Amino acid sequence: MDQLDWLAARFEEDRPRMRAIAYRMLGSITEADDAVQETWLRLSRSEADRIDNLRGWLTTAVGRTCVDMLRVRTRHREVPFATVSPETVAKWDDGADPEQQALISDSVGLALLTVLDTLTPHERLAFVLHDVFDVPFDEIASIVGCSPTAARQLASRGRRRVKGAAVTAPDLERQRAVVDAFLAAANDGDFDRLITLLDPDVTFEGDDVAVRGGAPKALRGADAVARSVIGRVVGARPALVDGSVGVAAIHGGRARGVVILEFAGSKIVAMRLIGDRARIDQLDLSVLDV
Repeated sequence: MDQLDWLAARFEEDRPRMRAIAYRMLGSITEADDAVQETWLRLSRSEADRIDNLRGWLTTAVGRTCVDMLRVRTRHREVPFATVSPETVAKWDDGADPEQQALISDSVGLALLTVLDTLTPHERLAFVLHDVFDVPFDEIASIVGCSPTAARQLASRGRRRVKGAAVTAPDLERQRAVVDAFLAAANDGDFDRLITLLDPDVTFEGDDVAVRGGAPKALRGADAVARSVIGRVVGARPALVDGSVGVAAIHGGRARGVVILEFAGSKIVAMRLIGDRARIDQLDLSVLDV
């Protein structure tokens, strides 16, 4: 076996762990795989025979790659959250003991990934590496480029924000299921199904820009709202809107209309259609993968 083959074999041994780290950092399977591939390219171009701790080197490389990817995301980014089950992601890190795998599995939900997305890239990296993968602070410090004390503080800030937000985080998985069903029923013309997803007293409001585009100004009641939206959401996509699941119409890579939703359990109780681009630009908006 030549050196490149040996290096590739060692890399494949650590691929599951790197993929798990990258997924927790990026919240996207596709981006996680891109980060791992970039790590391999960096390794193949390096002087590998001078690397004393290959696993540490790989952790550093994939961590820095993820930080770079987080930094270049635009404000209205497309983030395909929760594309695999937590159990599947946990199995990627085959070296983890059962307790660690349970922790990893618990850390992958859509709600937590959304909370992590509020952290700075370095806070997110320090928190994920230390609290999920038990990487020592001196190693995290070398990755981030700070002192071990500063790395500890980064992880601590991330931990406090995650714990504080997790207490009030909405049931995003259930909201996403309702929105997916709502869009499917509206596109399929399934009026009866649409009615079941709306509260009997659901309200609808459209801003002035949306009204000028043909949307109603105000509606009340499941029947009226269902008739107004059925067949009119073609191309609309689920999105995180200020921390809750809503709907966005994307054209030319930009949101042209956003529906903010309010939920009570598995029912939609209020809908606000925003067409004003200045108002849309003020929203914390992330389009979700379909």
